[in-house]
Amino acid sequence: MKKTVITSIIIFVFSISLLADNEKEIKAEIKHVTVYPDRAQLSHESSFDLAPGKTILKLKGLSPYIDAQSIQVKGIGEFTILSVNLQNNFLQNLEDSPEVKSIKGQIEILQAKVEDENAAIKTLQEKEDFLVANKAIMVKETTFSIDQFRILMDLYTSNIDQVNVTLLKKSRLIKDYEKQVSALQQQISIKLGKQQLPSGEITVTLSSDKPVPGKLSFSYIVTNAGWYPSYDIRVDEINKPVIIFYKANVFQNSGVDWKDVKLSFSNATPWVAGNAPVLNPWFIDFYAPVILKSYNALGAAKSEAAPAVMEEMKRSEKQNDMKKDNVASSVMVEKKVGEMSVTFDVSLPATIPSDGKAQTIEIQQTSTPADYKYVTIPKLSQIAYLTGNITDWAKQSLLSGETTLYFENTFVGKSYLNVNQLTDTLIISLGTDNSILVKREKRKDFTSKKIIGSNKTEAYSFLLTIRNNKTNSIKITVNDQIPVSSNSAIVVEAAELSGGILNADTGTVKWELELKPQEKKELVLSYSVKYPKNQNIVLE
Repeated sequence: MKKTVITSIIIFVFSISLLADNEKEIKAEIKHVTVYPDRAQLSHESSFDLAPGKTILKLKGLSPYIDAQSIQVKGIGEFTILSVNLQNNFLQNLEDSPEVKSIKGQIEILQAKVEDENAAIKTLQEKEDFLVANKAIMVKETTFSIDQFRILMDLYTSNIDQVNVTLLKKSRLIKDYEKQVSALQQQISIKLGKQQLPSGEITVTLSSDKPVPGKLSFSYIVTNAGWYPSYDIRVDEINKPVIIFYKANVFQNSGVDWKDVKLSFSNATPWVAGNAPVLNPWFIDFYAPVILKSYNALGAAKSEAAPAVMEEMKRSEKQNDMKKDNVASSVMVEKKVGEMSVTFDVSLPATIPSDGKAQTIEIQQTSTPADYKYVTIPKLSQIAYLTGNITDWAKQSLLSGETTLYFENTFVGKSYLNVNQLTDTLIISLGTDNSILVKREKRKDFTSKKIIGSNKTEAYSFLLTIRNNKTNSIKITVNDQIPVSSNSAIVVEAAELSGGILNADTGTVKWELELKPQEKKELVLSYSVKYPKNQNIVLE
């Protein structure tokens, strides 16, 4: 019986050691990252040697924000993948970032200095104890002459004074070091948050009949990462093409730095359901508003918005801020246009730290012919705005984003490029031009108010002046308006438009002009409004 128990123990220990031998940790650096607008796909590769039987491979030190449904593992070799599992190891934290490591190094240096100063203080205290003890002996000794006693007291005084001053300086140094350590520790706590992130682990179980070499490639999606576009738009002269610098602003806070990885930027959203929505019946009924009442401290009732409306208002008030580092770089990028998405592959490796800050990478530069035109609305702003009209904009695979505008090699401001439009022409705002003078003034001699019978008639007239002070010819669109009647008792008539085109539905009047250098044109806008004299209309 005893022999059987011993044999069982040996077999059990052997099986445990065999299992331990078949479980190994593998290293797989991040090779490629495809960044989507609000997440990223990471790809790893690892080579290894397999022993016969089952082997459990663990890939550690991964982001804790991995989407488990997105994990893909591909194997190359004579083995079978039995299972793939994902877990977060809360006992093993992710490796500190270089910045955190640097701060911890500074803390260690300061703590070593504190230890040195404490050791020096201990030595000084022993010296002080020695001096005090010898002072007691010296006081009891009566064989000293007065001169000898004076010399000994001076020696004691100078030494004890030096010890006390040195002790005070070292105590102050220690306090200063401890303040620095406290500040650095607070900085680390801000960097790491309340607690460090756990380490993500992918465990792959393999089976092989014989010793073979193998290779695995891993890919998965992580959140807390993404990119957004921005543009530099430059126009040197209005007779030259517009140059568009397309930039990708990439950010990530996944918990793991992307070190020397190949980056790709995609505008695809593969996680959005691809099924067409169903158009359900649209039932209508009489609207019965629900008014909720609450009472204040005095008992007076007050109406409140419905909870759904309040929630919507709260959602509309939320705003997210993004830290951004304008670290622009120009690298070679290959553009791939698919059926449903566009991908930009960056040729040079890049390092994106896990700090949430955006890094800017130039991914495309195009020179596009544009039809330049000025637009002005003198009634609202007596300024001319330059616009560039691009007809083949869809071929450039642009996304909506913030733009920085440069005209004639001068920064003119920021704008927003909106590509969510159905027109064939993309209109890009290029800022204002002070070389185009615009003026709108009322013609007082042609402005009047009359009462005839039961009606009142008000007449208004305005003079619009446009002058081109540039050295080249320009095209400019001038927009103004006359009122539009929404009541049959009110009659609006356009008296003079100087060739402008009137849209009767909106009241907009538009002039398309071409001005030569130093040329000035004057436009007259006159209209009248007739309405019952016992009514009031605000026309100014």
